[in-house]
Amino acid sequence: MQFKDVIGQQVVKERLIATVKEKRVAHTQLFLGPEGAGALPLALAFAQYINCPNKQDGESCGVCPSCVKYQKFSHPDLHFIFPTATNNKIKKNPESELFQEEWLAFLQENQGYVTQDTWYEALGIGNKQGTIYARDANQIVKLLGYKPYEAPYKVVIVFMAERLHLSASNKLLKSLEEPPENTLIILIAERYEMIIPTVRSRAQLVKVPPLSYSDVEQELLRRFPDEISVEKAREVAMLSSGNWNKARELFEQAEDDHYNFIKFREWMRLCFSGKDYGAIYELVQELSRLGREKQKKFLHYGLQVFHNSLFIQEGQTNLVMATEEEKDYLKKFAPYVNQANRQKMYELLNEAIYHIERNAHPGILFSDLSFQLGDCLQEGKKALQTGKV
Repeated sequence: MQFKDVIGQQVVKERLIATVKEKRVAHTQLFLGPEGAGALPLALAFAQYINCPNKQDGESCGVCPSCVKYQKFSHPDLHFIFPTATNNKIKKNPESELFQEEWLAFLQENQGYVTQDTWYEALGIGNKQGTIYARDANQIVKLLGYKPYEAPYKVVIVFMAERLHLSASNKLLKSLEEPPENTLIILIAERYEMIIPTVRSRAQLVKVPPLSYSDVEQELLRRFPDEISVEKAREVAMLSSGNWNKARELFEQAEDDHYNFIKFREWMRLCFSGKDYGAIYELVQELSRLGREKQKKFLHYGLQVFHNSLFIQEGQTNLVMATEEEKDYLKKFAPYVNQANRQKMYELLNEAIYHIERNAHPGILFSDLSFQLGDCLQEGKKALQTGKV
């Protein structure tokens, strides 16, 4: 990873580059910053830069053998320690060395912008809390005993250093204070107070502030030029609080919500008419290809539409959380979700979600659901016409 791949943080980048140029690189450093600010990407870019033999204009060259390996996170002198716990693969005595394959794939997929929670999800540890154990500390001490294989510096990056077990912290104190020559230890953390004082005191602090709104906005526009407007990018940046991971999540959620709105509106219209079987079939096939999690989100979105319809019927439009386009649709749709069918429609969608979680055939499920919802909407129409709402 090069510095240019790290979002914003220009002041921190310049400070790190200066330490290399002035030959005053601290051998143990603590990169401290909130989630999504880029502490880990900065550490990766710094490690690549410090070991690049062809540095130019405050940047690693990106093409030498060292840079190529760093960009794949596969350099023999780059090592990672991170929180782990038992899962289906490792039943006892978990440690970082046993999960290197998963970690490297995770890093590649997210290009360094990872969080503790997404790592735990990728690891499949359920509700357990990850820990950096004494076994990991022993591995670090062992690694530090070797000379660099091919680079000027051996680099050890400890992700979420606040998850160091007390016994692991104590084992590392001597190594952190007096690491071997040509060694760089970088601790990555979000919570300074959770790291024991004896560890904190042995590391040079590098503060990584939250990203600026403009940096988040510009990165969204750079990465998704055809998918996000300037206005939407600005809105997402403001809501992200300088957290790139949150900005990505908000952007993807907005995309999913818009798709769900368009398709749910189309689905309800087809269900209501109940005559265009070809169009219903095509839509059912499209929904069947979404995948289980997206199918569940689509149906949950439908439940939210029914819920918002109730608010509108009760005159509580201030409680409706939706875009203007959605609100316009809800005003027209809400009257058809009434006492004649409301309970049944809720039950149908909740039951569908239940069966999707248990691997029901999506084609059969959505086909049957379409006709049942069509019947419900006709009941709602009849109640509306007769004033029985």
